[in-house]
Amino acid sequence: MAQSLYQKQLDDFLNLLEQKQSSDTASFVKPSLLLHACCGPCSSYVLEYLSQHFDITVFYYNPNIYPEQEYHRRLNELKAFYIKFAPAAGVSVIEETYNPDDFYKAIQIHEHPERANEPEKGERCRLCYKFRLERAYEYAVTHDFDYYCTTLSISPFKDAEKINTLGNEIVEEYQKSIVSTSKESSLHCPKWLPSDFKKNNGFKRSLELSAEYGLYRQQYCGCVYSFNSRKE
Repeated sequence: MAQSLYQKQLDDFLNLLEQKQSSDTASFVKPSLLLHACCGPCSSYVLEYLSQHFDITVFYYNPNIYPEQEYHRRLNELKAFYIKFAPAAGVSVIEETYNPDDFYKAIQIHEHPERANEPEKGERCRLCYKFRLERAYEYAVTHDFDYYCTTLSISPFKDAEKINTLGNEIVEEYQKSIVSTSKESSLHCPKWLPSDFKKNNGFKRSLELSAEYGLYRQQYCGCVYSFNSRKE
């Protein structure tokens, strides 16, 4: 599936939400969305775009970021930005545990040392997307969110095809586990929200918002391998 189709799916869904809201304004309740975010710049346009349609909680889970001070810098910048950014009013930020060993285990770097030299969008990145989305989904399930998503697809350097495929697969695997354990009535099953946020000038708008709010824009994706690659 072409990456642009994911954004079309999202646009069609948002149009449907708008129709429901306009037809029954009094009883309409925004669906809840757990939005995995890696930094302020990447979440800026996404919040502007989605806040009118969803009740959003931001989930900051990024143990891939290197070094630790960079991790905290991005988190603090994100929090500071949300205080100033009107569409982020009422949005809470959930910080998950920072343990880089979880990242190295997820990408299986000890078993596959060659992944250290892969360019972005390779298997190392796919596994990195996967383990962060899995953690986000676990949180979405246990806290009864209607949908979950990530800001990652706003970057031209991220593979929206892989991100959306993983997002759907995680939901499907969870649904299968519910059936196998016969717990349909007691377990909540959030849905994946498809997206390719870089489309419709989304990435361009994130650059504009970053300039407007003076946001720190990092010069590498986050992990030590992208850090070393950018240095080279």
